[in-house]
Amino acid sequence: MGFPRANRRVAAGKHPLTKVFPGLDRDPAFVRLFSDGARREVLEKCYLEAVAEDMYMYIDDSDGHIVAGLEYLKTGEPWILYLDVIHELTHIRQWREGRPLWDRRYSYVDRPTELEAYQVAVDRAKDLGIPEREIADYLRVEWVSRSEHERLCRRLGVRVIESHAH
Repeated sequence: MGFPRANRRVAAGKHPLTKVFPGLDRDPAFVRLFSDGARREVLEKCYLEAVAEDMYMYIDDSDGHIVAGLEYLKTGEPWILYLDVIHELTHIRQWREGRPLWDRRYSYVDRPTELEAYQVAVDRAKDLGIPEREIADYLRVEWVSRSEHERLCRRLGVRVIESHAH
């Protein structure tokens, strides 16, 4: 599969996106996300902060950078790390547009910004030929119930196959 893989040797600290994900600047999903001319600015100003905490990824909306758990970067499945960074970069685009990222009027799986970010990741996963069962597993996170997971899958056009995540 052709996608940027995480640099497993990255240390704790702040790093340019392309140091952590070499080739990200040429990745089709990244190029589509920032096709409006913002690509250079995002590459120059946005960074990934690797932290020594047990966590996945999220964006810090104080300045629009990605925070990721160091152990996750070192041990996570390559394609999942890639989809996660694409998901978070979608949030970076939304943040740059001034959209509310954590609108509490919606549950996590119904929040427009989450649906859009997951749709970008799911579309890219399908482009890469990742099996639907694995995509469904990718969409299963511990803070959503089984019924919410199934609803999220349906909304994103992913068949709800008896997933390994349940």
